[in-house]
Amino acid sequence: MVMNIFKHDFDRHRPMWIACALILAAIAVIEVVPCNLPFWTSFGASTDSVSAVNPLGSGLRRQDDGTLTVTDPTNAYMEVTADGSSPFVRLEATTPPLHKHTTKTELDSDNMPQTYVHVRLDTGGASQAGQSVDTRVAHSLYLRSPGHAATLRLWIQEPKGTAIAISAMRANVRVPFRFDVWRFVVMAAFAMLLIAFRPHAALWNTRLDTGSRPQRLAFAGFAICNAILMSTVVISSIRSASPGVFHEPRGYTYDFNQYGHLADSLIQGRTWLDLPQSDALATVANPYDPAVREMMLAKGEGPMYWDYVYRSGHWYSYFGVLPALFLFVPYRLITAIFVPGGLMLPAQAATAVLLFAFIICGSLLIIRIISRTVPHASLASTILALTLFLLGSNTGYLSFRMNFYSIPFAASLAVSALGLWFWIGATMSHTRHAVTIGNSDPLSWPHLMAGSCFIAANFGCRPTFTLVALLAFVLFGPQLRQLRNLRSMRRSDRRAAMVVLCSIIIPALIVVAPLTLYNMLRFGSAVDFGERYQITVADMMHHHMATMNLLPSIGYYLFLPLRTSPDFPFLSINPTPLPTWNYNEPMIGGLIALCPALLLAACMALPRVRRIMNDSTIRPTVTAMLPLALALLVFDSLKGGLGWRYMVDFGWLIAIPASTALAAITRCGKEHSVDRHETLVEQEPLFAHVIAGIQHLGGSIRYPLRLIATLLIVFSLIVDLLCMFVPGREDALTRTNPALYQSVASWFKL
Repeated sequence: MVMNIFKHDFDRHRPMWIACALILAAIAVIEVVPCNLPFWTSFGASTDSVSAVNPLGSGLRRQDDGTLTVTDPTNAYMEVTADGSSPFVRLEATTPPLHKHTTKTELDSDNMPQTYVHVRLDTGGASQAGQSVDTRVAHSLYLRSPGHAATLRLWIQEPKGTAIAISAMRANVRVPFRFDVWRFVVMAAFAMLLIAFRPHAALWNTRLDTGSRPQRLAFAGFAICNAILMSTVVISSIRSASPGVFHEPRGYTYDFNQYGHLADSLIQGRTWLDLPQSDALATVANPYDPAVREMMLAKGEGPMYWDYVYRSGHWYSYFGVLPALFLFVPYRLITAIFVPGGLMLPAQAATAVLLFAFIICGSLLIIRIISRTVPHASLASTILALTLFLLGSNTGYLSFRMNFYSIPFAASLAVSALGLWFWIGATMSHTRHAVTIGNSDPLSWPHLMAGSCFIAANFGCRPTFTLVALLAFVLFGPQLRQLRNLRSMRRSDRRAAMVVLCSIIIPALIVVAPLTLYNMLRFGSAVDFGERYQITVADMMHHHMATMNLLPSIGYYLFLPLRTSPDFPFLSINPTPLPTWNYNEPMIGGLIALCPALLLAACMALPRVRRIMNDSTIRPTVTAMLPLALALLVFDSLKGGLGWRYMVDFGWLIAIPASTALAAITRCGKEHSVDRHETLVEQEPLFAHVIAGIQHLGGSIRYPLRLIATLLIVFSLIVDLLCMFVPGREDALTRTNPALYQSVASWFKL
């Protein structure tokens, strides 16, 4: 019987299975032929080497172990003669390949030769572009030469004193055949993605049903996959945890354990961090002046902790305290059972946990909004909307930079998404424990309390997210408007009004009150988080952001175009000059350039989309997120400068209406309600032809819209992945994990 069911299913989807098989076969051919073109073009190589040892320039010295040391960068080269039988040369490594995830910092700490090397190959007096190789990635050691007889010179572009794990260069080599499984998997994944979301696919004709058991199981599978990924990152970061403290003589101390130190202070009942004090720093009139600090460092006075808060002789952290309280403190206490004193939770592990919470809570929020506002929403449009939401929320950036800077953003994204999920759930008519004010819709007071609690938690994570609470005036507008007639209400209505107000206000006060007290104990003000007392690039006590930077910053945040490059990763850092100095993090593109589908948020103003989204409470709330995002954009531009991570503050508020609009314009074919023209059709048969023509036109437009939406999401996914490999960005892989960078770069080399 099972075989019969399988056969029936196979026969019904036979064309699709055949198409998938043909596409996989085509990808296999691409992997074997074009991707292995170096193997085919070098198949006739002589493999003869002119000499066993390459002639070296006076700037290179060969060590006893075979490694090379740069003594003079202006003459650091090696030469070899090619006979023209192969268009490639191969660099020989002195050490066997190490684990691909061994970082450059780990190698340097063991006094090992540098494995990531910048080189330039000159042929016949003509210079080629510089490139990089990694001795741990065998395929990156093959470089293209002109393919004719010539003397080749390889320049080592590293500073004086650098030891490199390269011993020789060989010409006339044959590039080995390589079937890269991961490259094949990536190509197949994108191909299957395009097949699954083709305009006529079944996913577009399957409606979103939150009560469907198969769809719930599919979401559970999505959550389990993310949980496995999160667990892998957490376990890996804990196993490879390092002190995370870097200090050079006469320089600042960079300590990336702010949340860990904050947790230790909470356990010990202190508001300040237990870090070494600087007596000299306590005596100067203005310790926040960078010029004063530089003079002190030149004299060897310290320590000075970079990006920490210094006030009244103590070190503090200006980051929200709740992630330390709920993640770092429990980890320290639990590990103290097994290890004396306990262990400090790595920031990467905390970021992974918080990102997992946001991905799940944010996905539930988007599904709830779409199910409430877009009748006949399809599974395909919902999945694309979820992807757009995660991309527009800058999840890719946070998952790449899993350091303590990302923790407050990930935490606020998680609690904000969960808070809005509860608040929107409070307006659902089938909820229990509902109260009704006058003739307005009922509200569930447990949902109100939970939503207020989580949204108020932003005050202890990233305070800018607390502006999300303003959405309550739109979401609960009908109920709040009933309060204008509070005196004339019936007693039951007044009691219901008090329940609603208390359910919103009291949980928020319970969360915010201890946090304001914590601030007062540290800095004497309930809303002072200490950002003015930072030890950073400027004197934040007296620094004021120039208003002339506002418009350029807004333009960069949203519309900074992508800057393409002919070499992998085909993108590069785009300069962002400002009229006057301001904090400026290297950026690749603006939010809209990185994720063009966010422009769909403008569709919320279209009458057709507004008719589709017939929910009178959720649609205005979703629309109100756009001006709120604009307010946060202006605030970040004036207060924080230009930082890639700051796009998280407002990006998710643009992504929600964009995702909702995408689901609306690509929903299933049938209209969500009885069309008012049907009455005209019954009265006048001539209208039947007009209506049929309109419906046919709508169907013909719907398929191009689906295709465009899918291509926009796929484009954004590709850009998001490539951004992780761009040199020059913060925590670039060329510095933190060069082996991984070279492994992927080798897919596109030669």
